[in-house]
Amino acid sequence: MIERPAYMDWLERWQDKDVIKVITGLRRCGKSTVLRLFREQLLTKGVDPSRIIAINFESMEENYPTDAKPLYDYVVSRLAPGVVNYVFLDEIQHVREFERAADGLYVRDDVDLYLTGSNADLLSSELATRLTGRYVELRMLPLSFKEYRSTRPQSESPEQSFNRYLLYGGLPYAATLEHDQDIADYLGGVFNTILVKDIAQRHPRIDTIAFDEVASFLADNVGNITSIKGIADAMKQTHRGISPTTVGEYIAALRENYLLFRADRYDIKGKSYLKTLEKYYLGDPGFRFWFLGKTGGDLGHRIENVIYLELLRRHRTVHIGKVGTTEVDFYTPAPQGDHYYQVSLTVMDESTLSRELRPLQSINDNHPKTLLTMDRIGTDDHDGIKQINIIDWLLE
Repeated sequence: MIERPAYMDWLERWQDKDVIKVITGLRRCGKSTVLRLFREQLLTKGVDPSRIIAINFESMEENYPTDAKPLYDYVVSRLAPGVVNYVFLDEIQHVREFERAADGLYVRDDVDLYLTGSNADLLSSELATRLTGRYVELRMLPLSFKEYRSTRPQSESPEQSFNRYLLYGGLPYAATLEHDQDIADYLGGVFNTILVKDIAQRHPRIDTIAFDEVASFLADNVGNITSIKGIADAMKQTHRGISPTTVGEYIAALRENYLLFRADRYDIKGKSYLKTLEKYYLGDPGFRFWFLGKTGGDLGHRIENVIYLELLRRHRTVHIGKVGTTEVDFYTPAPQGDHYYQVSLTVMDESTLSRELRPLQSINDNHPKTLLTMDRIGTDDHDGIKQINIIDWLLE
């Protein structure tokens, strides 16, 4: 099991707090493993095994109740009396009206409740309304590059690891595989499981071939300014007519299941959100390999995808910044202070350096500004704008 220290720290901080801990994220990104590690940690701290109840609703080991009231009764019947019990309900979206069971367990003084799910509906308006102010969410992502490096042989250089990570992505099991075909088969299995188990069941009229084509188009255009109409027009080039409405539904399904993230644009000077010209990034870079193999694509945009996911880990909210007629690649609003990031493969050419710095220089505030590049030489400071090597930054 791969250590995930940031997520373990989060679980430790919220242990025994009077809120439901909701862990969401892409299938196979490691949610169940992190909770298993956390349960092992509870045991090493002296928590009696009888106080830990763990149910995985995709396990075939036992016939667990999948309706709210029977599930509630089942869990209550197993609670150790007079102590706090740690209850873990994994992939709880398979339970009908699961929010009622969660609400009932939450109000008990003897339960510290943890839920996981692979679909954004876990925090749908109904659950959020019923449990307003009573839950916190941990959104898990595949392995960060730093975590991925810990799985690789010590003889492998950071640059070699990064090339693999950029191509194959960070799903934990994929990181343990070595052969292209094995990795492709595994990633295809994950994608098709999501398509069959999660998406097709909720959208039974879905055209799976058209869905794959939309997903493949988005995988090939990560980091490009994209519109739903533009994708529909592009589909016509493949002789498959898909309406903008259908494209929008397919994108929503990809986002619901964390296969895709949308980065909205934000006018930094005007302090307002813009409703057009958003960008999309894959929930794991490896899905591009599954759809398109080793075809080159835009290397800069593929690296952007990795950086976008890392910023989600560190800041949770990530936008594209608009500054007048120029653009800042990423803007991260955060309680501890905003941060601006520009990304470029290289700025060794003076005109490229000037172009990349210009949007950051035009922002008149004292928040941190960072230029991320693959360069290993050159100044590390441009009048207050830090220049950092991308691999070094990912390993911080």
